[in-house]
Amino acid sequence: MTDLDLITNAARKAGAIATRFFDADPKVWEKPGQGPVTEADLAVDKMLNDMLLTARPDYGWLSEETADTDARLNTTHQFVVDPIDGTRAFIEGSKDWAISIAVVSNGIPSAAAIYLPMRDNLYAASHKTTAALNGRDIIISPNCKTVLATRPTMDGQHWKNETPPNLKRHFRSSLAYRMCLVAEGRYDAMVTLRPSWEWDIAAGSLIIERAGGIVSDRTGASLAFNSAMPQLNGVIGATPKAHAEIMDRLI
Repeated sequence: MTDLDLITNAARKAGAIATRFFDADPKVWEKPGQGPVTEADLAVDKMLNDMLLTARPDYGWLSEETADTDARLNTTHQFVVDPIDGTRAFIEGSKDWAISIAVVSNGIPSAAAIYLPMRDNLYAASHKTTAALNGRDIIISPNCKTVLATRPTMDGQHWKNETPPNLKRHFRSSLAYRMCLVAEGRYDAMVTLRPSWEWDIAAGSLIIERAGGIVSDRTGASLAFNSAMPQLNGVIGATPKAHAEIMDRLI
């Protein structure tokens, strides 16, 4: 079984677990400085850890809901996992939360699966395949009209002459889902300027790139994963035209 087959199967199984808790008043805790976590996050994390590391015991592990160790730094391949990306949306009853799984090989994503159980949308890609949604190839838009971002991201302080790009702003809670929507061609860019965790970004970055888009940090540098501190300096994922426009305007 390929890594892509493994993680797409795992994403669907994780979705089945998460949906049992959805709209069922799951237990919720606050992680200091990191927002909420639910019993669904923890149940999905445990299942994915068991399933994926049983299949690939020599791979490292990085997950939002597992205490990180240095062990992954000594591995060639790692699973990079967000059991539920968009936990606030999950708690609020929105459909826009996702299970995000990537395989990172020598610092670069090589397989990716992002699954939205409540929409039954499975986005997937590998370094050998195109990006796909439910088995159908997807491709980015040719346009430079829309951006998925928070309101503070588009505040003038971040942009030359305090003027952000002329892009209509939209929002989705899950960073992984934002990246998939760009890959699917429904939006032209996603931007986050805050330090971003690898587990939010790894799978989506490969899906955008295999759909024909560009992904970088806020300085325009390519993304590298499996860092000792697993954070990135913001993320811009976009069509080539929108990426160039954003980088030209960004301070």
